[in-house]
Amino acid sequence: MEFPLIVRDFLDRAETVYGDRVAAVDEPDQPAAPFDGGEITYRRMAQLARAQAAGLDALGVPVGGRVAVVSHNSARLLTSFYGVSGYGRILVPVNFRLSVPEVQYIVQHSGAEVLMVDPELKNLLDEVECERKFLLGESDDEVWGSTAEPRPWEGDEHATATINYTSGTTARPKGVQLTHRNNWLNATVFGWQASVSDEDVYLHTLPMFHANGWGMPFAVTGMGGRHVVLRKVDGAEILRRVRDQGVTLMCAAPAVVAAALDAARDWDGPIPGRDRTRIVVAGAPPPTRTIERVREDLGWEFIQIYGLTETAPVLTMSRMRSEWEELSPTDQARKLGRAGYPAVGVRLAIDESGEVLAQSNHNLEAYWDNPEATAAALAGNWFHTGDGGYLDDGALVIADRKKDVIISGGENVSSIEVEDVLMSHPAVREVAVIGIPDEKWGELVTALVVAESDVSEDDLIAHARQSLAGYKVPKKVEFRSELARTATGKLQKFKLRQPYWADSEKQVN
Repeated sequence: MEFPLIVRDFLDRAETVYGDRVAAVDEPDQPAAPFDGGEITYRRMAQLARAQAAGLDALGVPVGGRVAVVSHNSARLLTSFYGVSGYGRILVPVNFRLSVPEVQYIVQHSGAEVLMVDPELKNLLDEVECERKFLLGESDDEVWGSTAEPRPWEGDEHATATINYTSGTTARPKGVQLTHRNNWLNATVFGWQASVSDEDVYLHTLPMFHANGWGMPFAVTGMGGRHVVLRKVDGAEILRRVRDQGVTLMCAAPAVVAAALDAARDWDGPIPGRDRTRIVVAGAPPPTRTIERVREDLGWEFIQIYGLTETAPVLTMSRMRSEWEELSPTDQARKLGRAGYPAVGVRLAIDESGEVLAQSNHNLEAYWDNPEATAAALAGNWFHTGDGGYLDDGALVIADRKKDVIISGGENVSSIEVEDVLMSHPAVREVAVIGIPDEKWGELVTALVVAESDVSEDDLIAHARQSLAGYKVPKKVEFRSELARTATGKLQKFKLRQPYWADSEKQVN
């Protein structure tokens, strides 16, 4: 017997087994109706998902139609994973930090017929073109108000469930098509290896738009855990939620780890969550000392994963093992600082150039409307990560990044995109954008500039801010008389980065 694996399976089980349990605790200042004043049960979430699907039926959005949602973390976005994808449409969760032109590109490129926007981003309704537009909160009756039953969808595990746009080495982001099967298997493998259970209280420090919250909106739901929504990262607020909500699990970029550690210095009383909370980290691997501080200062379990949006994302996991108990805390932290061992069902290889290749059941189906990029990424039936690395006793270590993507605060930044914007300034003759090590952000977006005429660092940062999302804007500008190039004129970014990374434990070449 065989039937399709679809993302609605997770909410169906939660409704059946844990219907009266609180599913999500929303932010207190969010519009209440129909989300019951900030708390909803799994039964209510399932009802709202069906109402959302029925509303899309009434709008004439077909199976396979795209629905874009630009939102901070919220119970509405969490429910949309099921109300949209769970009934055969394709959810396009958009980074709320993007500029208006970037959002417009994604909506147009994905072919989204519906755009739903967070209350704080109301300006997008006027500035982004889309056939049907809704403001979450104000338009809730239209989005979630239907009393009809949604049209049945038999389900197809090979159908696209989400399109997640990611910045790469080109200026335009690529739309990563993740199928129901991709998302289902990523969630079950990640959830199992991270020990997700019905006793977990999960804090959404990670944006839900980011690789679908790494799959935790599915994994935690399927096991009946409680979702606690955090719209904006603040270290002290993270500690308060851990204390007040009994948080046991969160996923985070290195910048979030740094925020929690900073807040812990000024925290009055015992650090909440000690010996109870585990934090899963990905992005630029944190320094060994940071891992030690998470384990010592916070008393939280540190888990690291490695993956990409294209891999849904889990490829490897680094978690404390009994074999390491006799090691010193520093040596344990060094072990945990590796990308980790392959997750169940993942195969890794290192090609002759040192690039990390991966096979799994949750690698992307394709890049949306980009067959050339798809063919290159999946050549030879392996996903080509673009990262350089090696295997250390079976564990993956990322040694360098072959593609010039900067990971700052857990977000991908295309160096080419930033360079293009800076080159539009009349005073800039040449520019190279690189990532340099930073304890808080993992990598700091840095521009090395050869100027034609007088221009200041502040001038160029202000110029970039006009066109780029805030996290992409260079935090630092250095002026040079020349930039290292090959004989054919190609920038040698590994040489430009080398002095900054020479004394760092983590090497990005």
